[in-house]
Amino acid sequence: MNEFEDKLHEDLHQFLLSMKEVDERLPECPDVEDKWEPIAKAYIPDGIREFQDFPSASLGWMMYIGMAVAKLWDTEWDIYSKLDDLYAYLRDKRGYDSLDEYIREEVLQLTGVDYTVLEKLVGECASRVYNALMHQHIEPGTKEAFSAYVSCLHQLYLMGAAMQLKRMGYHMTKM
Repeated sequence: MNEFEDKLHEDLHQFLLSMKEVDERLPECPDVEDKWEPIAKAYIPDGIREFQDFPSASLGWMMYIGMAVAKLWDTEWDIYSKLDDLYAYLRDKRGYDSLDEYIREEVLQLTGVDYTVLEKLVGECASRVYNALMHQHIEPGTKEAFSAYVSCLHQLYLMGAAMQLKRMGYHMTKM
């Protein structure tokens, strides 16, 4: 990871740790981590298009995707791992604009307070990451800006997966 991504990782980890959403030691789940690259390649055209007007959605949706992939890994991974485009599968259920609602309602099966709390938590994480990105003072449209955006998405994906794994009872402890 680069220095910026390391800082994002540490900030999100400490924030989510303070909220008791992740453990001190983050889970390792190679199956979910291996899906990052194909998901990112599929997501980036949509994410970049939305970033200008809706930066929190462009960033936050990736955290939901990380949570969804972790949930699918825990349920029927033998089916979902074989999909050519897991991102398109999730997006096309209701469209990009409703991706967050689809994942909260149908994949994570949240309702009521849990639904709202997760919406606010993901919004806060996306806001923190966006703020960190803006403080880099990177010229928009450059290779550096693209790399920084991908770093943001990567950390949100990983933290979303870590949150969901903890919610499902997976904990990493020292042996």
